Amino acid sequence: MTEMLTIDTGAVRVWLAGLQDRITSAIESIDGQARFLEDRWRKAPGEPLQGDGITKILEGGAVFERAGVGFSHVRGPRLPPSATQHRPELAGAPFEAMGVSLVFHPLNPYVPTVHMNVRMIAAGHPGQPPVCWFGGGMDLTPYYGFDEDCAHFHATCRDALAPFGADKYPRFKQWCDEYFVNKHRHEPRGIGGIFFDDFNEDGAGQGFDLIRAVGDAFLPAYQPIVLRRHGLPWGEREREHQLVRRGRYVEFNLVWDRGTHFGLQSGGRTESILLSMPPKAAWAYQHQPPVGSPEAELTARYLVPRAWV
Repeated sequence: MTEMLTIDTGAVRVWLAGLQDRITSAIESIDGQARFLEDRWRKAPGEPLQGDGITKILEGGAVFERAGVGFSHVRGPRLPPSATQHRPELAGAPFEAMGVSLVFHPLNPYVPTVHMNVRMIAAGHPGQPPVCWFGGGMDLTPYYGFDEDCAHFHATCRDALAPFGADKYPRFKQWCDEYFVNKHRHEPRGIGGIFFDDFNEDGAGQGFDLIRAVGDAFLPAYQPIVLRRHGLPWGEREREHQLVRRGRYVEFNLVWDRGTHFGLQSGGRTESILLSMPPKAAWAYQHQPPVGSPEAELTARYLVPRAWV
């Protein structure tokens, strides 16, 4: 059941832009060295998409090797296939999409990579009321596992969703566990979190409230983990492991991620779409960490769906 659009898209845009500013300010404060480059862009007339956005990118920091936070607000003449898998009645319909997406790649291998995204899409054929739906979530990708960090991240996600019903966290956690998987390797990308897509239950206002709760919970979920781990000593062994695991991250984003496919299929801005890529990654043929090592423990204990809270 789709829900007719009954929301002020201007208010959604203002909140998303403010969320981007709040997060980048906090990350600059944590890093203490590098600052975000702000790249404001607007699609040229005649391109498949019209609209604008702000890409903020930090590189070479003391804590973050690369951190990207993108805001975009675009309109297009027809929804791409990646957005109509569950809504065939909207195939080919004009659409409007806006959101904030981020990926942070820390320098220290003991600090996990993190992803967060919140978005809204509205679409409708001419002469028909538009339909609005929401999506997003956040997930954590550690290179070395710490139970305390995993439990904190999931507890924050759970608490953020609690006002929307007791079913939301278990449902969105399972969705995350099932989505962020390198299916060609039968391997989860990380320890999960929450994920939801095509959400329009109980009206557009409920969907907007939901993405606001997720966006507002991001810094409380991630910041304490960074502060606990970024000072831990590390060396060549940890760096090599981190780069190989980053390679798996790249595989998921390019092969399986619907958001990446949506952006590229719809004619989005390539540099902004691919800001999630790490600055360095590695691939090793049939790479297997030594049995019993902390590196092997990541796969055996942490990269398996489990109840953290």
